Amino acid sequence: MRTRRLALTTAGAAAASCLAVAIVVTPGAAAATLPGGLGPCAGDACPGQHPPVNNGSFAGRDEGINVYVGGDFRVRGAAAEAEGKVVVLGAFDLAKRAGGSAVYNVGIAGVGSRVPPPDGADFLTTGGDLTVAGGQRLLADGGVVRHAGNRSGTVTGTVKPDPDAAEPYAGLRAELRLASQCYARQDDEPRPATGTARNEGHRTLFTGDGKSALQVFTVDFDLTGRGGGMQGIEFQGVPAGATVLVNLVGAARTINTYTGDLADQEPLNQLRPRLLWNFPDATSVRIAGGAQFQGSVLIGNPGSLTTVTASGVNGRFFTTGGLLHTSEDSGGGGQEIHAYPFDGDLPDCLTQPTTTTTAPTTTTATTSSTSQTSGGFVPEPTTTSTHEQPVATRPSGGRPLAATGADVGGLLTAGVFLLVLGTALVAVTIRRKRS
Repeated sequence: MRTRRLALTTAGAAAASCLAVAIVVTPGAAAATLPGGLGPCAGDACPGQHPPVNNGSFAGRDEGINVYVGGDFRVRGAAAEAEGKVVVLGAFDLAKRAGGSAVYNVGIAGVGSRVPPPDGADFLTTGGDLTVAGGQRLLADGGVVRHAGNRSGTVTGTVKPDPDAAEPYAGLRAELRLASQCYARQDDEPRPATGTARNEGHRTLFTGDGKSALQVFTVDFDLTGRGGGMQGIEFQGVPAGATVLVNLVGAARTINTYTGDLADQEPLNQLRPRLLWNFPDATSVRIAGGAQFQGSVLIGNPGSLTTVTASGVNGRFFTTGGLLHTSEDSGGGGQEIHAYPFDGDLPDCLTQPTTTTTAPTTTTATTSSTSQTSGGFVPEPTTTSTHEQPVATRPSGGRPLAATGADVGGLLTAGVFLLVLGTALVAVTIRRKRS
């Protein structure tokens, strides 16, 4: 936390009161959250500690977003559920394969952290159509499904059409994209790494420096074994309480791992609350394997498609592109996304560089939306025009990011006021002495 100290000292003879003002500002290393305050558990009913994956009684309630999708969210194969609050700017489409379970849960999971959104909260929000295949069901019992587009199929819970359903969350897409780039790069160069990552075939070993509060790793390879198979993930040299930021750079990246299970005693599980896997550039991301994948995920490319076939994903899941939650063609089902917070201390990316001119200028940002064809999602270029001002703005969808700079404006104003007051006191004293 930053520290502000206003020191007032008086100087001069007994007959004169000369007020001097000294302002000392000590900028601290205040930590920044993800944009919009995303990451931590939100609300008054958060548990002191999230339990391991289980199907017991509710351990608390979380008002924060657990899954954010900037494009479309498709459920295929035998995927089972997405725990926590789910926000989709595009369409939500449920069409699982025949012969297996015909339901998909949102909000409350049968097996998860057991920290769902509050009763009656929005479990699923979509900015596009809500489509559920015939004979299948989207389960949101206890919550609200709010959709801006057309709806078809069976949905439980309270269903509310709302043309502005996703509007409160629309700004997060650009903010997450910029944050993802900022976490990976500093002054147009790769963010300095504090450790090394090495793919040894049977595992990828991350070795930290043993001291930094923010452990940064840059990875330009897939976390897969030989032939693309599963491998282990191990960290060493990471101090207790440190935040771990893994930047996976490149146009396409795959993680296929068996590391991560239901027991919180596993070393990787211990890192989960402060572990962020960041994909700043990739148009194709795949997270697979038989593990309960640990840590939060951020995908920064709006034209991307992320395919999740891992048995479980335990952490926040934020993508600016599309999400396909499915199962392997030859594997079993039951793939789940579980609600676990991210409490790490990230680089402060609140203020982004902008172009300053004498008048507001219109900058054109090219992003991508996604549409479904017989072959899957296909990026479609779209153009969004925005007016940018050279100021730091409050992120939409949540509380403002924690600031790391010193707010000296108010202190300087106070200092000027006190100096004027001191001068007046001196003048009054002199006049009294002369009279």
